[in-house]
Amino acid sequence: MHILVTGAAGFIGSFVCHRLLEMGCRVTGIDNLSDYYSVKLKRHRLALLQDKPGFTFCQLDLADRVAMAELFARERFQRVVHLGAQAGVRYSLDNPMAYADSNMIGTLTVLEGCRQNRVEHLVFASSSSVYGLNTKLPFSTEDCVDHPVSLYAATKKSNELMAHSYSHLYAIPTTGLRFFTVYGPWGRPDMAMYLFTRAIDEGKPLKVFNQGNMQRDFTYIDDIVEGVVRILEKVPQPDPAWRGSPVSASSAPYRIYNIGNNQPASLLDFIRLIEKALGKQAIKELLPMQAGDVRTTCADIEDLYQAVGFKPVTPLEQGVERYVRWYREYYG
Repeated sequence: MHILVTGAAGFIGSFVCHRLLEMGCRVTGIDNLSDYYSVKLKRHRLALLQDKPGFTFCQLDLADRVAMAELFARERFQRVVHLGAQAGVRYSLDNPMAYADSNMIGTLTVLEGCRQNRVEHLVFASSSSVYGLNTKLPFSTEDCVDHPVSLYAATKKSNELMAHSYSHLYAIPTTGLRFFTVYGPWGRPDMAMYLFTRAIDEGKPLKVFNQGNMQRDFTYIDDIVEGVVRILEKVPQPDPAWRGSPVSASSAPYRIYNIGNNQPASLLDFIRLIEKALGKQAIKELLPMQAGDVRTTCADIEDLYQAVGFKPVTPLEQGVERYVRWYREYYG
């Protein structure tokens, strides 16, 4: 099977490529290698993939309509895993146009490629951030997600709407996955896992927002990848009896699932686990809530389990230990 993975030099994308190659798939990975964070880290991720049989990499911007159309027409992908995006909630406050180009136009070029070339299944990354001002826990795919608190979240919700319209109009089987705070080795350096680890390791103050009164549904990278590959194999079918409920299904071949650990941890407990793994104490700088943040995330994953028989299994302490081990090897 020939599969396109967008964002192949990214954190989740590179891991998904590894897994698909291990399964015997032929994988074409694309990435624009943007400098939003370390290009060196992205190239190192790619270096681990380059010599693997069946892998091809193209440096390509998702927003390049002509190049994307040519790629789809030339390669005739059977399935697509669309993970490429401009990430980061806080960065969206400073550079909103980057999110329009990458997350909106970029997703549209992928959808067009799938439409024009009859792709069997498109799996795309959404985000827990779409739940916005929701206060009911755990977050369910049946909840209303019409009140985002960041532009990043708004673009991810828009991606879901765009995908559904293409699924409805052109019968493209499409599945969206709302990821919850992914962490692990090779993780992004703009995320809390890296920022906290580095600050503690170097004996510098670390910024803890909302005075530490926040909880996150931290989900280990291996669990995310397992969910992605299982969902990729489960091509959604239209439900002719659908009349508006459940929200995560449709009369089109379209589905939405959460992938999270379903065990939110407080930010302060998260920091304590990093302290334990490093053998060092944190210097905490307690700060007010940041614009675009939410206090708590927690995933209802019953739909995912019913669909593919899988729930994330990695305990947070184990995941943190693995990350710190990798951090010391890579940055040390």
